Amino acid sequence: MLDHPEVLTALVIFIATYLFLIGAELPFLKLDRPGGAVAGAVAMVAFGVVTPTEVYRDAINWDTLVLLLGMMVITSVMARAAIFRWVSWAALRKAHSPRMLLAVLVLVAGSMSALLVNDTICVMCTPLVLALVEAAGLPPLPYLLALAFASNAGSVATETGNPQNMLIGTLSGIPYAQFAKALLLPAILSLACVLVVLLLVFRRDLGKQLVEADVRPPPLDRTLAVLCAFALAFVLTGFLLGYSLAWTAMTGGALLLAASRVSPKEMFAQVDGTLLLFFAGLFVVTHGVAEAGITEKIHAALAPAFGDDAVHQTYRFGAFTVVACQLVSNVPFVLLAAHWIPKLADPHLSWLSLALVSTLAGNLTPVASVANLIVLELAGDKGKIPFLRFLWLGALCTILPLAVALAALLIERRLHFF
Repeated sequence: MLDHPEVLTALVIFIATYLFLIGAELPFLKLDRPGGAVAGAVAMVAFGVVTPTEVYRDAINWDTLVLLLGMMVITSVMARAAIFRWVSWAALRKAHSPRMLLAVLVLVAGSMSALLVNDTICVMCTPLVLALVEAAGLPPLPYLLALAFASNAGSVATETGNPQNMLIGTLSGIPYAQFAKALLLPAILSLACVLVVLLLVFRRDLGKQLVEADVRPPPLDRTLAVLCAFALAFVLTGFLLGYSLAWTAMTGGALLLAASRVSPKEMFAQVDGTLLLFFAGLFVVTHGVAEAGITEKIHAALAPAFGDDAVHQTYRFGAFTVVACQLVSNVPFVLLAAHWIPKLADPHLSWLSLALVSTLAGNLTPVASVANLIVLELAGDKGKIPFLRFLWLGALCTILPLAVALAALLIERRLHFF
């Protein structure tokens, strides 16, 4: 395998890049995950593993980047209108007991994350959740964890729920409607499992007292909110009718910018360009690894452990996915696994189970999901939780939902539901 210089070069670059992805810090380099991915991509070109022409033509999946950009534009305008915060406020203020408040939060966070990128939901809703629990005199931790875990679980349902699902949607070619039809029930069951776990674990913290939280409503821009509703309906209709995910999202974003009369410069400032660069860099690195034959070698070494039966592969590859996502995060793993899925017994099932498992694996540890990091970071001292306690809760909110959701997915397959 290493007898060709380009193979050895690609392997070294691949390992170095993934060291940054797992958060390793080198004393002579101050690179984070996006910086490491971009540096790895540049190294692949500089050392001749991938040509510039291949980068533009073959390596980067432009549909994924355009889809992500389009959804970012739409969500940035929706955030400007305070839609996320207002919907959360309107729903949560109707809950009059601690347990009901938790249940409503799980439902709202999961539902909104199914429609839009879950990370955005966490950014917009964390301050509101903190204000509500503080006004009601409730412990913040159960509700913060509910927001993080539910946003992950709910985002399973659609191809626009999270970045890794966007990747899977564009790489697999599964239509939006088919994807949602297959994963809606597993997502709902996952949300139910998260709620049950949190209600049981925090039963002593969630008393029976009435909740009276006097929190001022967010300043909703009603005109802009109506325009956002039309844009979102337009985009979802295009998705369901089978039009290009990427260009439907971009069209909706462009129309919304034009109709809203909001400064595009202000809205584009909210777009996470770092995430787009991160994706582009990973595309180039994984393409270079594939061109060098390394992904094929990795698959050949792992394939016997996965077996030949589609059901066995679903569970065994799923367990491997959970572990791998803790090591390198879900987006990089999905890009790597994308080269293996077509070789499995039932690629369609494998794509769907990869979306399900790689997303729910984000509940396991604080760093396994960007949503977790956002909630805990924005919460400051109120979000402090020992790692081992988070791991225990995360394991419950990962293993139980996964077991139930995968079983539902396999039953759907047996009934030829997808």
